[in-house]
Amino acid sequence: MTQEKIEEFDEFDGKIPVMDKRRFNADGSRNPEGEAAAAKPAEAVRSAAETALEAELKAEIERREAAEAKLVGVQAKFEEAKATIEKETQEMRERMKRSLEDRATQAQFDFLTTLLPVLDNLNLAVTASETDPSVEHLRDGVVGTARSFEHALGSVGVEPIPAVGEVFDPELHEAVDMAPVEPENVGKVVKEYVRGYRFNGKLLRPARVQVGKGE
Repeated sequence: MTQEKIEEFDEFDGKIPVMDKRRFNADGSRNPEGEAAAAKPAEAVRSAAETALEAELKAEIERREAAEAKLVGVQAKFEEAKATIEKETQEMRERMKRSLEDRATQAQFDFLTTLLPVLDNLNLAVTASETDPSVEHLRDGVVGTARSFEHALGSVGVEPIPAVGEVFDPELHEAVDMAPVEPENVGKVVKEYVRGYRFNGKLLRPARVQVGKGE
């Protein structure tokens, strides 16, 4: 075996070489172009792997972009819903405010309407006193005016506080002075100086009274 053949055998690590027409010419010499052609399948395999990786990366990027777009859409819907709720809440507040203002105005209107008869009675008393100087008639007119005014107050929830004959209550009565009384009236209101009133159960002012004490 010639030295050249031995070197070729060693080149293939002891394996029997098979004549590849792409790698060798007809005379047995190497063919560079054939070797390049023989190497193409490996390059093709590498290109396919790279293509698969690129496709997978592209798909992952698309999924991420889709997720980001979905998140942006959800955020936009949230902001839209938030703005709608805030608008509806503000509108509700304004409606409630207008409703309360209307109710307050109506309450004032109703109260003033109930006061008009009081003014009418006062005017009648004044007119009657001009033509009839009788004190009794004037007194009747004043009493009628006071009753109509109390009726007007009662129509809006104002009620007088019971005083004379009641047990003195510092929450409702203000003691102006005291007077000696029989034992059964000790600690009770025996005289009312100024009438007290409550409005819907809340004290407007206490009644100013005289309280009985033991002799």
